[in-house]
Amino acid sequence: MKLGFIGLGKMGRNMVQRLLNGGHEVVVYDRSPEAVNQLVANGASGSDSLEELTGKLDGRKIVWLMVPSGKPVDDSLAQLLDLLSDGDIIIDGGNSNYKDTQERAARASARNIHFLDCGTSGGVWGLENGYSLMSGGNREASEYVYPIFRTLAPENGYTYCGESGAGHFVKMIHNGIEYGMMQSIAEGFEIMERSPYKLDLTAIASGWQYSSVVRSWLLELIVRALKEDPKLDELKDYVEDSGEGRWTIQAAMDLNVPAHVITAALYTRFQSRQEESFAMKVLAALRNQFGGHSVKKK
Repeated sequence: MKLGFIGLGKMGRNMVQRLLNGGHEVVVYDRSPEAVNQLVANGASGSDSLEELTGKLDGRKIVWLMVPSGKPVDDSLAQLLDLLSDGDIIIDGGNSNYKDTQERAARASARNIHFLDCGTSGGVWGLENGYSLMSGGNREASEYVYPIFRTLAPENGYTYCGESGAGHFVKMIHNGIEYGMMQSIAEGFEIMERSPYKLDLTAIASGWQYSSVVRSWLLELIVRALKEDPKLDELKDYVEDSGEGRWTIQAAMDLNVPAHVITAALYTRFQSRQEESFAMKVLAALRNQFGGHSVKKK
């Protein structure tokens, strides 16, 4: 198929390359001319604007957005709605909030344009391994662009989740689960690292990959990281979040679902960003006041 692709960052550029490898024609746009030129050298058609990008598409036009959530999606959508026609299709493959997706789909529908959401997982390894895709939106439009999904995903890696927002909702929960899994792995490895034994964490993580109940791709990545830096001395213990964990917890509250592990994992990330914790100082002061427990002074 022929499609336009907006956003050539870490995920986007590899997704375009996988589409090109699969025989699709891709017209690309990014704010960085260098990113565009790199893919043009690999077979894509470049563009300097959304106007040029949509002008190079014909028939029923398809445009894939791979830009950060929030304003970048809204800005792109506003322009595209003036450039596309009845029946054309926009796919948001980023990590947008599903409620925002529902509103965007309604705005597009008022112009007789389909706005599909497609949660995309696979990270920087997707070019080689494919991407797990979770889509939502109009069924007919989703089936029309299925050849694109089929190329991006490995066999059985694409799931149509339901009406508008369903794909982004499922991807949100996917990332929330990821928070909890990563946190439990991190805590387990810290316990081993501090144990009285001289444990080879790289060997242990590697061994767990064979028939262990906890074997996973995340463990594979731990092995890779530890081989590069066995004590992780080059890393600062600071962990960001990109929003999906927060949205998952909000959805859990809205639905009256207890989400202890995911919530704790998110709060631990917050804690990692503190130079020092005033809350911990308050706890130390309270223990000292009521029990005479010793405190450490600066």
